[in-house]
Amino acid sequence: MKDLRDFIKLLRDRGELATIDAPVDPVLEMTEIADRAVKAGGPALLFTRPKGHDIPVLMNQFGTERRMCLAVRAESFDEVAARVEKLTTLEAPGSTWDKLKALARLKELAALQPRVVKRGACQEVVLTGDEIDLGKIPVLQCWPLDAGRYITLPLVFTRHPVTGRRNVGMYRLQVFDKRTTGVHWHIHKDGAEHYREARDGAGAPSGGGASEHGGGPSRGRMEVAVAIGTDPALTYSATAPLPGAIDEMLFAGFLRGEAVDLVQCRTVDLQVPDHAEFVLEGYVDLDETREEGPFGDHTGYYSLADQYPVLHLTAITHRRDPVYSTTIVGRAPMEDAQLGKATERLFLPLIRLTLPELVDMDLPQEGGFHNCAIVSVDKRYPLQARKVMNALWGAGQMQFCKCIVVVDAGVDVHDYAQVAWRVFNNVDWKRDVLLGEGPLDVLDHSAPQPLWGAKIGIDATTKGPAEGHGRPWPPDVEMSPEVKARVDELWPSLGLGSGLSPDPNPSSRPSPGLGPSLELSGPPSKGPGPGDQVPAQGGAAGAPGG
Repeated sequence: MKDLRDFIKLLRDRGELATIDAPVDPVLEMTEIADRAVKAGGPALLFTRPKGHDIPVLMNQFGTERRMCLAVRAESFDEVAARVEKLTTLEAPGSTWDKLKALARLKELAALQPRVVKRGACQEVVLTGDEIDLGKIPVLQCWPLDAGRYITLPLVFTRHPVTGRRNVGMYRLQVFDKRTTGVHWHIHKDGAEHYREARDGAGAPSGGGASEHGGGPSRGRMEVAVAIGTDPALTYSATAPLPGAIDEMLFAGFLRGEAVDLVQCRTVDLQVPDHAEFVLEGYVDLDETREEGPFGDHTGYYSLADQYPVLHLTAITHRRDPVYSTTIVGRAPMEDAQLGKATERLFLPLIRLTLPELVDMDLPQEGGFHNCAIVSVDKRYPLQARKVMNALWGAGQMQFCKCIVVVDAGVDVHDYAQVAWRVFNNVDWKRDVLLGEGPLDVLDHSAPQPLWGAKIGIDATTKGPAEGHGRPWPPDVEMSPEVKARVDELWPSLGLGSGLSPDPNPSSRPSPGLGPSLELSGPPSKGPGPGDQVPAQGGAAGAPGG
């Protein structure tokens, strides 16, 4: 599978694609249809007759875990997570055999580096000058109060003006007219950092955001390229919260097991995936911003209008008979929940590099992917839960998390009923709650001011005398394994039928609770450890990033 068309064929062959030949309007109607399909766990949708256009529209390609796994070339998220964990396990090679294995790993990574090719299918049609017209692409207006039509699955390519390092992020683009769009670069994102470096290096004042152009000479431009409709592994990679030193196209090659082919753009000095359905080439003026928004966002609320840079197109290139790939965001569950679930599972091994006590993590989609994190830890000493909270708030995009709930290793973080039981019963609100302040996502509307606000950490782990809990901690109410086994044997003879579960709590696992007489001076009874395989089930989430 090398491109979006191969993925569409795969979805059709697997019974995961529905073709809609009836005329459907890209303004609002497609959103309503796709929203119903997503929330029902329905198929990917290929609209062949968008009203006013002759370009098919693909939606909901990532809408289920099955399709998301197909996108990242795996049977399960844990399969890819295991590959990531193996890649990040850095041990000093001892024997000659160990050295050979380490060398093989380096050679594998080297073979996955993106490569530049001379020709690309994305340039089968090249439009410049007066031929440029974004209105010919069936771009969606998703929600009634949106400011206009938005490109929602763009891979936005920029280059750091000093280091030359490439970044590929996913930032929505509001279509202003035939040749311009807004670029929704959040202040914390790498694309925004490239913009600031270019602007400040050109003599603009440092700090703060850009202000609306008020005339006078321009201080320069920054080139931008946008790929739309790629191999889904590339599309996902643009959303992944990778460290700045890791090339998103290298990560995509890692997921694909094959290097990404890039082709030189026609009017800007950037490279884009050779198989993209569409490529927008252009620049942002470092002195110019325009009001962008509102937009119905993944928080389930409209993000409000604000000033953002303007992308001026110098070319549109595309394949013959292109397919336009897009998505919608809004109140959960939405398609991007699966992108978030993939990020949650794939990046857990990376977080464990600095937090080895971390057992599992869940990012509820109802929290907009970044507003809440539920984590389980192998607790071994007093206030370890607080240590984990603070470490997570200092880890990349986890800085935006407004609420972190910490539970013991034996609690299934994906079972919200289990988590609620522990929180509602294990927490003393005076002792076990940590309040603080820190950065927030620009989309957070609840903070009294933009970009920062209050955070809460909730320690729902068991407590002992070393944490100020002088009373015995009670054990969980559970039947003994011996009795359960005997009843399992008896069950077929009881005449209760197969509709009644022989075990009322088949997924429950015992808590690693400290017991009534133990202190937190030594390790509690262990649940799954950081090196154990953790099932990826339940909840979801991660937002498009860059």
